[in-house]
Amino acid sequence: MKLFVKKSIAQLVASSEEGAGLKRTLTAGSLIALGIGAIIGAGLFVRTASAAGEHAGSAVTISFIVAAVGCAFAGLCYAEFASIIPIAGSAYTYAYATMGEIIAWIIGWALVLEYALGAATVSISWSEYLNNLVGHRIPYEWCHSPMESVLVNGVSHHGIINLPALFILLLLSAILIKGTQESATVNAVIVFIKVAIVLVFIAIGWKYINPVNHTPYLIPENAPPVMQPSGKLYSYLPFFNHGWGGVLRGAGVVFFAFIGFDAVSTAAQEAKNPKRDMPIGILGSLVVCTILYILFSWVLTGVAPYTDFMKAGKEASVAYAISHYMAGYSWLSTLVTIAILAGFSSVILVMLLGQSRVFYTMSTDGLLPKVFSDLHPKFRTPYKSNMILFVFVGLFAGFLPESVAGDLTSIGTLFAFVVVCVGVMILRKKDPNLVRPFKTPLVPLVPILGILICAAMIISLALSTQLAALGWMIVGLVIYFTYSRYNSKLGKAGDILPTASDFEKQ
Repeated sequence: MKLFVKKSIAQLVASSEEGAGLKRTLTAGSLIALGIGAIIGAGLFVRTASAAGEHAGSAVTISFIVAAVGCAFAGLCYAEFASIIPIAGSAYTYAYATMGEIIAWIIGWALVLEYALGAATVSISWSEYLNNLVGHRIPYEWCHSPMESVLVNGVSHHGIINLPALFILLLLSAILIKGTQESATVNAVIVFIKVAIVLVFIAIGWKYINPVNHTPYLIPENAPPVMQPSGKLYSYLPFFNHGWGGVLRGAGVVFFAFIGFDAVSTAAQEAKNPKRDMPIGILGSLVVCTILYILFSWVLTGVAPYTDFMKAGKEASVAYAISHYMAGYSWLSTLVTIAILAGFSSVILVMLLGQSRVFYTMSTDGLLPKVFSDLHPKFRTPYKSNMILFVFVGLFAGFLPESVAGDLTSIGTLFAFVVVCVGVMILRKKDPNLVRPFKTPLVPLVPILGILICAAMIISLALSTQLAALGWMIVGLVIYFTYSRYNSKLGKAGDILPTASDFEKQ
């Protein structure tokens, strides 16, 4: 059994055309909405304030531009792969076709960080905004992880479990089991609502921008430390907590917000016309959301000083900025909170969808147990996988803080993007005559730039995050060498490489 056994392109395309698999119900419009549904969420409403308060200040707008440029390069590579290999599995499938099974497994395992922890991160933020909406009536202990604490009137309160986060995960898992088309419809309604609210906040908030909050634009090295709610001082002296280092770290933090177009690629096997619709869905959602991100972050950091997001804003930063700095718009704060809850719900929906589809594909390849690819007899969805994922994601959502889960999500995503960029260059060299409905421009320049920018953001993340991700990868390799390698369908069949006749059939 060879570690670098590959699937042929023709074999992958043929598997996507078999009638007994996932139902093809999604149009280009549905895919763009799916991407926007994943992109506009915790990244905009939570990670913006986190990156601004801890690292970039008002220059978080530049952080978004850096992250967007890295995403654009990776997105172009994703679009080429999605048009050639229109099946579920995203970067995992692309790696299987270009670099072999062991690399595909590593990427599939990294995608667990991206989607499962992404869903957990957003559910934690959902819990925070729900508590804000109900006037903080939910006791701190029952809506925070055991790793979090707050100092109130000299008394320290510690979290026990995040129950609201578990509730929303359970509800959305049930919707996913019902069916992809139903999920896409619910998502489309939510996307319309939250985009409208984003535009309203930008339009109204613009006149409340205080130029003082944008000066200096980058956090200076000598910025005074800030007292956090836990009672600890936060220093801006470290390289990645101020200046251009802070902008780069900020890009790594907000990068979490851009994983939506990647989630679009996992739904390729359910697209009606994937060769045309996948590039539109991936790049269209990325362009729309990048513009909104830059405008939104400019307004948010102009309305409230970045230090406020360290003291009181935290996860519910947008509602905080409106209620404290936009007099007469308390109704907007409530409306924004409701829209954010709906928006977060759509993000969790897309993340859980993406994770279950990656596991579905890995299971059909024999790398994971069959339970992950068992389809519901009526709904044709991987319902058992959704049930298992609820338990798995729920453990992270219930017992980890948002910052830890969010940074791990970003590093998993960035790693997957690097591999996709490498894969495009490999496939261009090995199979230059392959029919490509969409071609990444300026190869190898675009993939190389994507690799460099994504790698820089990985390096900028905290060492503890890098070590946690490394530990996750080691666990994944143990599973591969003890189970997946011996159950791989392709590994048992031998090394199958693409041939000229394979490409002529497409």
